[in-house]
Amino acid sequence: MRTFFRAIIKFLREADVFLLVLSLSSAIYGCILVSSVVRNFESGGSEIYVQIGAMIIGLVLFVLFSYIDIDVIADKSIGLFIFSMMLISTLFIWGVGAEEVGNRGWLRFWVIGIQPAEVVKVPFIIIVAKMIVNYKERKSLDSLASLLKILLVSALIVGLIFISSSDVGNPLMYVLILLTMLYIGGVKLRWFLLGGGLVAAVWPLIFFNLFEQYHRDRILAPFRPEDVDPTRRFVLWQPDLSVSAITSGGFLGQGLRNGRITQAGLIPAQHTDFIFSAAGEELGFVGCILIILLLVVIIIRCIYVGIKSNNPLGLLVCTGVAAMLIMQTLENIGMNIGLMPVIGVTLPFFSYGGSSIVACFAAMGIVSGVRMRPKPVRFRTI
Repeated sequence: MRTFFRAIIKFLREADVFLLVLSLSSAIYGCILVSSVVRNFESGGSEIYVQIGAMIIGLVLFVLFSYIDIDVIADKSIGLFIFSMMLISTLFIWGVGAEEVGNRGWLRFWVIGIQPAEVVKVPFIIIVAKMIVNYKERKSLDSLASLLKILLVSALIVGLIFISSSDVGNPLMYVLILLTMLYIGGVKLRWFLLGGGLVAAVWPLIFFNLFEQYHRDRILAPFRPEDVDPTRRFVLWQPDLSVSAITSGGFLGQGLRNGRITQAGLIPAQHTDFIFSAAGEELGFVGCILIILLLVVIIIRCIYVGIKSNNPLGLLVCTGVAAMLIMQTLENIGMNIGLMPVIGVTLPFFSYGGSSIVACFAAMGIVSGVRMRPKPVRFRTI
């Protein structure tokens, strides 16, 4: 027993307890919101138990990854790549989901669902970080061959997610994470300009040949509503309801479990993609600002740990994790207030979804592990 308490004290001294408290506070806040939304579901609100279970698993992973050196994990990047490809490939056989929109991004085991695209985000960040560091050490990161290899590995993962599940939101998040890590890694601006020009040239072919009409409408709706959905009954009705819920909450909200729109269950996927609207209606402006503040502080903490690590790999991994949180937060809140396309991106720590919660805590554990093992300054190469 004494050894157990010593281990706890040692963990509290060395791990990033501040990051743990922020993550746990956000997840608990999310559980409160989810419990309010699902209380009138046919399931009787059992989703909250899945959410709490995922949070407990996430806490275990936070502790586990805090004790594992990121360099040791990154050395297994080939294994991580194989694992990622195999996990995503299972969607071809067992993938289920919202068939009406062509999304088959989940694996279902009784009441438990696993979303490979969420799980693979953390391995993806580590794989990309390891490749960037390797090429940086060889002073070949800016060569066309090195960049093509990084892009090829990334494209295999992102492309497989899109093909296997027809998911648009998560592949976009992967691309934005990749671009952020390449920039922080030191890739010259000319490559971004060249890549942007190439994408602009082929984008019409990609947009009209790879995306289904439903996806195209969802992407264009916030920017061209008069052309895509002039009656606002097909694509825009969901974000319109979300905006109504948020604005009706006022400064302090209508009260937890008292939101008219939320408790009536009028917004589909409100416990997942539109959890921010529940906070707005029931807890008001104050509740929404608290969500944003928690996520902003978590993001700043991740960046701070990466900068202070004196480890190029640690810096890139922490940057990748921060980018993941930034992109998902901006997209999710943006679609909740009608400014961004509704493409099925969760709000980190707050949205219902075991895979998302577990992945977020695992990512925070890795950041905590980076903080526990600062490297000598002489190892800095970025």
